[in-house]
Amino acid sequence: MADTWFRQEITDAVAPLLPGFGVEVVDEIDSTNTELMRRARGGQDVPVLLVALRQTAGRGRMGRPWQSAQQSAQPASLTFSLGLPLSPRDWSGLSLAVGVSVAESLDPARTAGLALKWPNDLWVHDRKLGGILIETATPQSAPSSAAAARYLVIGIGLNLDARPSDGMSMPPAWLREWRPDAGAGETLRDVVPPLVRTVQAFAQQGFAAFAERFAARDTLRGRDVQLSDGVAGHCEGVGWGGELLVRTPEGLKSIHSSEVSVRPRRAEA
Repeated sequence: MADTWFRQEITDAVAPLLPGFGVEVVDEIDSTNTELMRRARGGQDVPVLLVALRQTAGRGRMGRPWQSAQQSAQPASLTFSLGLPLSPRDWSGLSLAVGVSVAESLDPARTAGLALKWPNDLWVHDRKLGGILIETATPQSAPSSAAAARYLVIGIGLNLDARPSDGMSMPPAWLREWRPDAGAGETLRDVVPPLVRTVQAFAQQGFAAFAERFAARDTLRGRDVQLSDGVAGHCEGVGWGGELLVRTPEGLKSIHSSEVSVRPRRAEA
């Protein structure tokens, strides 16, 4: 029987980079991120990819819910979390580097217009395709003095098919708009091995190694933006540390906090 989730293919590609790596697929779970965080806090720090057909309590940034799309014969959404121990020199900009990796895997020639919105969203023509949630935990078994004792969990949710847009200012984007035959397993196979390589490169080189690639897909750069903390101005892109640069009447502001949300300002009619 064919493995529609390409478990072995993904394992074979990733295990040389992450010894002990495994792939798990479950029918339903509260949240793949929550589960891997629970495991890490309980002392489990093995590298793993956890995929869920349905999440009942999926989370996005700032605690926002992320609902899996209604599943049918062909999954309409893809939700998964990658967990691994990591010790980067600097954590700043990790979500941006992850976004670069996913975008380049899904739209390598940029023909679909897949762009990145600081700090953790994938957009197609100002419509959200997916999101990224980065969390870390210290396993109980880790020495308290060890700088390397962090377990990284990268959660990613992607729309594969169209989904309801009630109450939204813009309907979400979906992958099969430009990749009509994209299955959940094939998408996972295309995304995960490059993502692991990206995370390992980030640990050694930091965000600076990805800054130009992010800039090439930065959907906010050159646009007027409004931040949730009241700051408004003109976005000048991101800095070498992954900070958002916004030119305001008071001068250039560097936004580091991931707890601040930002939207492009719509032109008035």
